[in-house]
Amino acid sequence: QPLASVAHLQLDEAAPVLSGLSTPIVVAKVNAEKYKKLRSKYGVDGFPTLMLFDHGVPTEYTGSRKAGQLVESLRKLVAPDVSVLKSDAAIKSFVQEAGVGFPLFIGFGVDESSIAEYGARYKKKAWFSTAKDFSEDLMAVYDFDKIPALVSLNPKYNEQSVFYGPFEGTFLEDFIRQSLLPMTVPINAETVKMLKDDDRKVVLAVLQDDSDETSMRLIKILRSAANANHDLVFGYVGVNQWEEFTEPFHDSKSSQLPKLVVWDKDEKYEVVEGLEKLEEGDHGSQISRFLEAYRAGRTIKKTFGRRFPTLLGVNALYILLLLVAVLVVLMFFSGQGEEDRQPTRAHQE
Repeated sequence: QPLASVAHLQLDEAAPVLSGLSTPIVVAKVNAEKYKKLRSKYGVDGFPTLMLFDHGVPTEYTGSRKAGQLVESLRKLVAPDVSVLKSDAAIKSFVQEAGVGFPLFIGFGVDESSIAEYGARYKKKAWFSTAKDFSEDLMAVYDFDKIPALVSLNPKYNEQSVFYGPFEGTFLEDFIRQSLLPMTVPINAETVKMLKDDDRKVVLAVLQDDSDETSMRLIKILRSAANANHDLVFGYVGVNQWEEFTEPFHDSKSSQLPKLVVWDKDEKYEVVEGLEKLEEGDHGSQISRFLEAYRAGRTIKKTFGRRFPTLLGVNALYILLLLVAVLVVLMFFSGQGEEDRQPTRAHQE
C-alpha cells in the first residue's frame, strides 16, 4: 500500500500538467477491487498499474512513476513520431521542450520519409524531427557544415554527434541505436536496462570511485576510444558507487583497480592477461593495446557462476522481495505459535 500511495501522489502531481499540454492527456483513476470486470478486461493483476489508451488502444505504461519523468514520457508518446520544424525558433523550441530525459535527433535537410520508420520504432526512447528551414548560425551551433545531416543530441550527458549518411541500409539505424546511449555509459540501474536493447558487448572499466579526478581523466580517454570503436559499448562503474555490481569482476583481496574487462551483459566476460590492470601512466596506449589483444582473440573467458541479482527485471525483483517478506512473516507467526504452546507444557511439568 505505501508503494501505491506514493504512485497516487505522483500521478496527482502530474495530472494538471498533463491536462494542460497542447495535446491534453486525461488522467483517470479506477478502483480495480470494485470494478473487477474492468480489471479482468484489461488483464490488470498488480497495483498500481498505469494503462495508456491511445485512440482506444490500451498499453501498459512501464516507465518511471516520478511526476516529472512521467510527464516527459507521456508528452513524448502523444507527440508526432517525427516533428517537422520550419524555422530557427521552432528548432530551439523543440529542443527546449524535449527536456533532458531522452536523446534528440534533428534531421537538417533530411527528408521526413527517411527517418519516419525509426521515429515510430524508437518513439519511447527518443525525440525525432526534421528541419526544413534554418540559418547558417544554427549550423554553427550544431556543428555541421553540409546537408543532409542528422544531428544527435544527448542533453543528459551533454553529448552531440553528426551523421552525414549514407541514409540507406543499416547505416542510419546503426547510428540511431548507438546514439541512444551516451558515448561512455555510467553503469547504474537505469543504464543496465538500456543496455539490454543493445547487441554490442561492453568494454567495462571497473574503478574504485568514478567521481575522483583520476577516474574522470580515464573516462575522457574511454570516450575517445568509444568514438573510434562503434561496434563496442564503453562503460564504467565505481566500486564505491555500486559495489554489488562490481563484485563478480573484482576480487577486493587480490585484484587492483582500475581494470578493464569485456562483458557480454549476462554471465560471461573476457580479460586480456597482463593488460586488465591499468597502470599509472599512458592510459590511452594501454587501452589501445587492450582492444588490439581483444580483437585478436588473446583473451581469457570467464563466467560468474551466478547471475547478477541487479540484472533481474524490476518487477521480478519486487516479487522476489515480496516472497521473502511473506516467508519471514510466516516464520515469525509460526515461531509465535510455538512459543505460545511451549510455556504451557513447561508449566504442566
